[in-house]
Amino acid sequence: MKQLMMAVLVAVLGIGAGFAQDVKREIRRVTADVYRFQNQYHMNMFVVTGAGVVVTDPINEDAAKWLKAEIAKITDEPITHLIYSHSHGDHASGGTGYGEVPNVIMHRNAPEDIDLVEPTARFDDQMSLGVGDKTFELTYLGPGHGNDLIAMVVRPDDVAFVVDVVSARRLFYRDFPGANVDQWMDQVRKVDALDFDLLIGGHGPVGVKRDVGQGLAYLEELRAAVLAGLRAGKSVDQLKTSIRMEKYRDWEAYESWRELNIEGMARHLTESGALQ
Repeated sequence: MKQLMMAVLVAVLGIGAGFAQDVKREIRRVTADVYRFQNQYHMNMFVVTGAGVVVTDPINEDAAKWLKAEIAKITDEPITHLIYSHSHGDHASGGTGYGEVPNVIMHRNAPEDIDLVEPTARFDDQMSLGVGDKTFELTYLGPGHGNDLIAMVVRPDDVAFVVDVVSARRLFYRDFPGANVDQWMDQVRKVDALDFDLLIGGHGPVGVKRDVGQGLAYLEELRAAVLAGLRAGKSVDQLKTSIRMEKYRDWEAYESWRELNIEGMARHLTESGALQ
């Protein structure tokens, strides 16, 4: 099964592509029933279950409307479930574009509604949801990048959908805005503890389980290097020059976000009292 899934990943099949106002939109088949939707730089996942289609983050209203129309070309099954990864607007806006969805699932910490879409079910730590011949395992990742972020794993496909907390071969977002980086690292550890084979992220390419461990290793190495530099009396500008993280040079956003990652880590270590 794992070899078959990897072969599908390598020979990823483009199902549909469209462009609206120069926005890149594309659907890719990851396994027989699991698909990734790309809207410019944001991704979501949808799954055909045999008893309805489970969709995830709408991204925005236009994207959700486009995706709904494309799903209808793939299957005659209706959209029966909408599962939100978290409530940040760049992923969660526009849920009304899917139309009336009978089942809407969010974490307990999500707001009363997300862009006018109200949940029909909430959960605290874990939730297992059976739809057709698929099972969706939902896990709360704790505080860090937001406080309502969840990961989901689709069985028996063993595909995880994880948004923002970690991506395959991609640096972390800018300067970790508004986040406690140590808590963010704990979120990555929780993802790494899950059992899955393929990774669909909210950004970046389709990956595999080991990409999560490599993301965690990057954070741990970055934290150690920045902490050592600050304790040695170096300025942030000096750290941006000396900390190169060369083994990650081929990762997406290395050139644009490496220095920002250093700035954010230095800010967190200083404000959290780690230098004491």
